[in-house]
Amino acid sequence: MDEGYFKGRGAQIKSFNKFLKAHYVEEHIEGLDESLLESPSTQIFYENPKKIVNKVDSPDLGFGYSMNPYQGCEHGCIYCYARNTHEYYGFSAGLDFESKIIVKQNAPQLLEQQLLNKNWNAVPIMLSGNTDCYQPLERKLQITRRLLKILVQYRHPVSIISKNNLITRDLDLLKDLAADNLVHVMISITTLDEDLRRKLEPRTTTSIKRLKTVEALAKENIPVGIMNAPIIPGLNHHEIHAILKAAADHGALTAGMTIVRLNGSIATIFEDWLRKNFPDRFDKVWNQICSMHGGSVNDSEFGRRMKGEGNVAEAIHQLFRSCKKKYFSDRKMPPFDLTKFRKGGSYSLF
Repeated sequence: MDEGYFKGRGAQIKSFNKFLKAHYVEEHIEGLDESLLESPSTQIFYENPKKIVNKVDSPDLGFGYSMNPYQGCEHGCIYCYARNTHEYYGFSAGLDFESKIIVKQNAPQLLEQQLLNKNWNAVPIMLSGNTDCYQPLERKLQITRRLLKILVQYRHPVSIISKNNLITRDLDLLKDLAADNLVHVMISITTLDEDLRRKLEPRTTTSIKRLKTVEALAKENIPVGIMNAPIIPGLNHHEIHAILKAAADHGALTAGMTIVRLNGSIATIFEDWLRKNFPDRFDKVWNQICSMHGGSVNDSEFGRRMKGEGNVAEAIHQLFRSCKKKYFSDRKMPPFDLTKFRKGGSYSLF
C-alpha cells in the first residue's frame, strides 16, 4: 500500500466536481513544494433547510419519503452512492464527503411541521436512505434521537437503515414504536472480513457489533433485518451464505441486497481505491463489475441499475435467493399500522 495512504479514510482523492469552475491538479508534481492533499480532520457545517421530509421518486428504493439529518458521512464507505450529492454543496465526492459533514440542526422542528400539516397522511418515512443517521456525530448531537421522539409522540411509522451500533442507544424509543408496529430497522452488513471492512468502510462498526445490534433489537421485539449491500464480485460475493446465516442466527427477520454500481464520481474514487488496496485483483473485480452493467461500471436505468444483468449478476442473485429461502422462509417483517397516527397532533383520551 502507498506510504501516502490516508488510513481511516475510504476515499484517497478529492474527485473532480463538475459544478466548480476551478480545480487543483497535481499533473506537474515536480513543481510542488508539498502535496496538495493531506489526511483531513472532520469539519462540521450547519445548515437550516426549509424541509427535511423529501419525496423519493425512484421505483428501485421501495420507500416514498426519506429524511436525512446529516449530509456527508464519516463512515467513509468507498462505494456510497450518496457521495455524488456532496458536489451540490461545492465539495468533492471523495475526501470531502467523509470529512466535511453538513448538519441539519433544525430537522426535528421541520419534521413536526410536516406531521402537523393537515394534508399529511401517515406514510412510512425512511430515516437515512442517503447518509447514515447514526454516524459518529450523532453520539454528540442527538438529532436522530430527537426525530424519533417526535415520531413517538405522533405515532408515525418509520424505517431506519444503519451500520452503526449507536442505534441501541435509542432502544427505549424503538421499543415504544415497535409496540404499535410503527418501526422497521435494517442493519447493513457488507462483509464479515474485518480486514476488508477496515478498507471498504473504515469508520464503521465492526461486523460482530452489527450482528450483536441485530440481536439486541430482536430481543426487544423490534423488527429488524439486514442489507447485504453492495455485493461486489471478487471482494465480498462469496460471503453471502455466511452473512445471511449469521443474521438469521442473531434474530433477523429478513435480508435484502443490491449489486454494486459506480455512478458519477464514485467510479473514479472506487477505481483509485481498488488499485491501491487490491492491485493483484484490480482487473478481475473491475471487469466483473462492468459485466453486470452492460460493459460499464454504472447503469442508470430504473429496475436494472441496482440488480445488474449478465452471468455474474445472475449467479449472485441465485445464491442470494437460495440462502434467503434457507434461512428466512418462515420469517417476515410485520406490516406497519398506519391507523395509530395522531393526525394534526390530536390525542385520544382512550
